[in-house]
Amino acid sequence: MRKQVSKKSRLISVIVGILAVIWLIITFVPFMFMLFAALKEQFELMMGGVFDLPKKFYLGNFIEVFQGNIYNYFKNSIIVLVVSLVILLALSACAAYPLSRFKFKLNKPIYGIIVACMSVPIHVTLLPIFMMAIKTGMYDKIWALIGPYVAFNLPISVFILVTFMSNIPKELEEAAEIDGCNKYRIFYNVILPLSKPGLVTLAIYNGVAIWNEFSFTLVLTQSTKNRTLPLALWEYQGQYTMNVPMIMAVLTISMLPMLVAFAIGQDKLIKGMMAGAVKG
Repeated sequence: MRKQVSKKSRLISVIVGILAVIWLIITFVPFMFMLFAALKEQFELMMGGVFDLPKKFYLGNFIEVFQGNIYNYFKNSIIVLVVSLVILLALSACAAYPLSRFKFKLNKPIYGIIVACMSVPIHVTLLPIFMMAIKTGMYDKIWALIGPYVAFNLPISVFILVTFMSNIPKELEEAAEIDGCNKYRIFYNVILPLSKPGLVTLAIYNGVAIWNEFSFTLVLTQSTKNRTLPLALWEYQGQYTMNVPMIMAVLTISMLPMLVAFAIGQDKLIKGMMAGAVKG
């Protein structure tokens, strides 16, 4: 029996390893194409093969990008990202706490509505939100992006945090009540500190989505000074042609912050996911 189990475990390990290598290739190849294209001149890219190594590392694309409006795009993206994440995490934590720890009649219906909102397509709401932004005077302002970003990421955030907070032992809450803590103090002093891995997971997950979001930025902003980084690509395409190496340079630059953030926080992300998935 032990030999059969060990053979099965080895076979599973081999299959998982093969799948991991295939997934690595699938994700790594586009990245290498983007990097190689960003280090080529436009003529060299058009005349050579797609995955040919650059004849020389041409940094002119990056220099020209930094001489443009990239700093303004970066500033807008960072402002929108930080404000949206702060509001999103605060609302998610405040909503998940009563749904996960209290028992009341409307608990399941409210939670069901929140979960159902996860299935609402973003593109269905583009026109109503566009009209709302015009009527409220928020059109072509970076602040118009914060509301949709928070609203569409809130259901999945509450769903994850409810699962995470439900796994916190109730004995800790009962001990805090014995010490004289009310529900507000229990939330801030007990539940919230223990939910940090889940909050970090949500910050990374939602941060990547907000940083790369394109649809609302395209619909709700018009002027260059109010656009975020995903729309920086528009600067490098004309009516009939586009500067592909320059676009690849912009993509490389825009991807680096999220890549660095994920590299720094990947251990907390994995711990948060595992902690939310295992019963306490």
